[in-house]
Amino acid sequence: MPSVNAFAAVSATAPLQPIIIERREVGPRDVLIDIKYTGICHSDIHEVRGDWGPCPYPLAPGHEITGVVAAVGAEVTRFAAGDRVGAGCLVGSCGKCDACLRGQEQYCSVKAIWTYGDTDVDGTVTQGGYATQIVVTDRFVLHVPDALPLDTAAPLLCAGITTYAPLRRWGLGPGKKVAVVGLGGLGHIAVKIAHALGAEVTVLSQTLSKKEAGLALGAVDYRATGDPATFQELAGAFDLILSTVSAPLPMDSYLSMLTVGGVMVNVGAAPEESGMHLRLLNRQRILTGSLIGGIAETQQMLDFCGEHGIGAEVEVIAAEQINEAYERVLASDVRYRFVIDVATLA
Repeated sequence: MPSVNAFAAVSATAPLQPIIIERREVGPRDVLIDIKYTGICHSDIHEVRGDWGPCPYPLAPGHEITGVVAAVGAEVTRFAAGDRVGAGCLVGSCGKCDACLRGQEQYCSVKAIWTYGDTDVDGTVTQGGYATQIVVTDRFVLHVPDALPLDTAAPLLCAGITTYAPLRRWGLGPGKKVAVVGLGGLGHIAVKIAHALGAEVTVLSQTLSKKEAGLALGAVDYRATGDPATFQELAGAFDLILSTVSAPLPMDSYLSMLTVGGVMVNVGAAPEESGMHLRLLNRQRILTGSLIGGIAETQQMLDFCGEHGIGAEVEVIAAEQINEAYERVLASDVRYRFVIDVATLA
């Protein structure tokens, strides 16, 4: 099995460090990708620090991957060496269940295979994009449009599709008003996409510290949720509220900002239970969640972003800065996504 350089966690408490990992041989339906950039997602930190349960160490995280095709298997027809490609949160599914046939592989009823920390098709542990190369089944490889730089495109493979999917699902477009809760790695891309879809965008954040940045990204308004007057002044104002934050929210207050039939979508952590049910029932409001998107929809998102020139706002770092970047993510000290220059792993 080919060995490649990687940067991985060896325990929940130790700093990430350089290691050598093995990739499977390129099979007939596989694509070998020379990784150029990998985004750092908050999920990476949760996983390697054991926040979501036992973790198979050593583990190289990373599911926001862009690069160039190095080789393809004998049966691959959609990709060729030199193509600009990406891989996101999923690297496998059964392909036969109802969810897969609907293009929602993320909900595979048999087994969705996640890009790292999961069991791969050959029985090994999946290792992510903090590495110089990765082998992915062709069905889960995406074309990256030429209009998108590979560094700013990398976060689109998770943060982009995580926000694009619900915005499309709930019909966001001209004449619609949307509030994006939080202006971080997810939120800033949500603002860009919602604006490009033609919606009127308001950012809801704890303070006004990022107001100038939010307006520059396409928002028409920016309100502080730390001010109780915000909820009074915006009562019934929004068709859609997209929450991108992981902290618990006062759901009654947020739901009061929805119009009749309005929808609140959580793509961060699920909200705590509260007395919100009456607000949902009274005016046919909807509280829902969303988990990334299927492969076809992810390609649609990339093409849309290419057409509209939408990429993430990134800070490119070397591999030796990953541990520092983790601490800065936890301190909300990044605007808005760290992206690893994988050449520094070579």
